[in-house]
Amino acid sequence: MIGSPTIRVLLADDHKLFRAGIRALLQTVADIEVVGEAEDGRDAVRMVATHHPDVVLMDIVMPKLNGLDAAAHISRAFPRVRVIMLSMNADEDSVLKTLRTGAVGYLVKTADPAELALAVRAAKRGDKFLSSAISTHVVDACLGRVDKERTSLERLTQRQREVLQLIAEGHTTKEIAKDLDISTKTAEAYRGELMKSLDIHDIASLTRYAIRSGLVSPDY
Repeated sequence: MIGSPTIRVLLADDHKLFRAGIRALLQTVADIEVVGEAEDGRDAVRMVATHHPDVVLMDIVMPKLNGLDAAAHISRAFPRVRVIMLSMNADEDSVLKTLRTGAVGYLVKTADPAELALAVRAAKRGDKFLSSAISTHVVDACLGRVDKERTSLERLTQRQREVLQLIAEGHTTKEIAKDLDISTKTAEAYRGELMKSLDIHDIASLTRYAIRSGLVSPDY
C-alpha cells in the first residue's frame, strides 16, 4: 500500500519455526514491519513497552505467562496496542476467552496466509477480525456472551492465574517467587488463595485443572 504508514508488529509464540514462518509471510507485505519476537507472554509484555508495536500477534498457550493473560495486561497497560490471538482451535470457548481479554482479533493457525495481513490491518484500524475458519454460529454465540457469565478460571485474579500456570509447569514455590519478583511467603499465600478459590487442594489436581482449562499445554 503506497503511502500508507508502516504497521509495526510484534510476534509472540514459543515455537521458533512458527515465528519464522509468520515473519517470512509478513516480510512480503509492504506496509507491515516485524519489530520483535517474544517466546513467552512475559517477554511479550516487556517487549511491547520497549518496541512500541501497533499490533501483537500472540499465541494462546505459552510458558511463564499464557497469551490470554498477556493480552489482558497489554490491553490495560497499552490501550493503543491491538492484540490478535493465534490458536489451533476455532471453538466457542477459546474465541470467547480471547474477546474477554480485550484482544481485537482471533486467527486460526490453519487459516489462509492472506488472512494474516487482513487481520493485522483490521487490528491497526481498531476493528475486530475473526478468522474465516470460525463458524457464524460460534461468532454469534461469542458476541452474545462476551460480557456475561465468567468461568472459574476467569474469576481468578490475574496474579492467581500466573501462579496457577507456574505451578502447572512444575515450578517450585521459590522459583515462582523469583519469577514474579515476590517473597516466598507471598507466593505461598497466593497458592493458598488459589486452592481455596477453586476448591482444589493438591498440586496434581491443580495441574490437571490448568490443562483442562487450556492455561498450559500437556507438554509442559
